[in-house]
Amino acid sequence: MTFIQYDLNELVDPKNELKIISGIIPFVDLLKEIEIKESKVGRNGYGLEVGIKCLFLQFYYDLSDREMENRLKYDISFKWFCNFSISDATPDYSYFSRCRKAIGTQNIGKFFHAINKRSKDKKLFHGVFHFADSSKIKAKESTWTERDKSLLDHIENLNNNNINKYSVDKDAKFGCKGKNDFWFGYKRHHSVDMSSGLIEKVAVTPANKTDQEGLKHICPIGGMIFGDKAYCLKRAQIIMQSRGCHSGAILKNNMQGKNKYKDNWLTKVRIPFENTFSKLSKKTRYRGLMKTQMQAFLEAIVFNTKRLVVLRSQNMIDFL
Repeated sequence: MTFIQYDLNELVDPKNELKIISGIIPFVDLLKEIEIKESKVGRNGYGLEVGIKCLFLQFYYDLSDREMENRLKYDISFKWFCNFSISDATPDYSYFSRCRKAIGTQNIGKFFHAINKRSKDKKLFHGVFHFADSSKIKAKESTWTERDKSLLDHIENLNNNNINKYSVDKDAKFGCKGKNDFWFGYKRHHSVDMSSGLIEKVAVTPANKTDQEGLKHICPIGGMIFGDKAYCLKRAQIIMQSRGCHSGAILKNNMQGKNKYKDNWLTKVRIPFENTFSKLSKKTRYRGLMKTQMQAFLEAIVFNTKRLVVLRSQNMIDFL
């Protein structure tokens, strides 16, 4: 019987997007730089690099654990990207939840910042103009189960003071943007470098936290911050000043110094970066603040990777 050994590197098309990504993001070098403790997850001890790459692919293609299992089993580009040979046994669906737990939110955050550090070394971040904003992440569409439980205790109205007693997700809260846009879950805050379109920082808070409170987690050092009316308030202005930033926030109509022509210009400059949120999930994949923060990091890594591919096509970058 003759056994044929296939070289997946030759089988995967050079124009395959995973080959392009692999040529831009040096996974091995980045993992060495950030000093993540090695994690052996799975019966065969797949290792940290395989785990990080699997999580990256799962979010890049928006796959469930079972969908990821099948793609990794049958897709040769997935096998090649994650360092498996064509005959290697690949992980089952239970591996991915254990992998997320073993690697942890903090280490995923380190990997996100390591990619950004390499991007800064390549002069992709200019650090002059920044866009800041927040978006909702729904934990669930309705809270009827929680309401039914609360009625048994003769509590007619659920609010942020009593929801923890009835909700499975103890960190989620009720939030509101504007006057009528209510949801239950979390709020994603992020800042974007306006020269490259890359996400600089991302942080998740319970939905009841204001944009001003979230700004302290994502505010850059130096430059000008473009933002909506939520960032013109005193607390946000103090945070900007403490980081050496100039405010590009739109003023409310009743505020002294309101200049409609200036605010119209600020809005036009800011509008293209509002599309960042359209690429990010509006629902939680997991329960709890830390796990939702991991989700936000992974989504930001994917967003920045796609943006780096675009910058490479424009000959602005070769590899990190």
